Amino acid sequence: MRERPLILLLGAGLLMCGAIAAAGTKGGEGEAEKGKAVFAQQCVMCHNAATAEKKMGPGLKGLFKKDNLASGKKATEQNIRARIDNGGNGMPAYRDMLSPEERNNLIAYLKTL
Repeated sequence: MRERPLILLLGAGLLMCGAIAAAGTKGGEGEAEKGKAVFAQQCVMCHNAATAEKKMGPGLKGLFKKDNLASGKKATEQNIRARIDNGGNGMPAYRDMLSPEERNNLIAYLKTL
């Protein structure tokens, strides 16, 4: 009789560990509200969020809905993340200026535009 509660406890523990691991590895998902703050601190001086109108850099409204980026590359998370990380065409590289969490949050915010 003692084995049954132990097996149930172990099973519940494994399920919980699996859920925690899955939540932490979903492609680096971030929090859009925190990403909005990152955008306000780092990006707003060069990019519009509310329109596609160009400032110094392209407007980012509908960024993830576009077929291609200004660079001509597909508007995928991987390509947008690479542009944020590596910069280019006048944009600084943010790989060392933003933490991975801040970059994930920024991506989450950009998806809402």
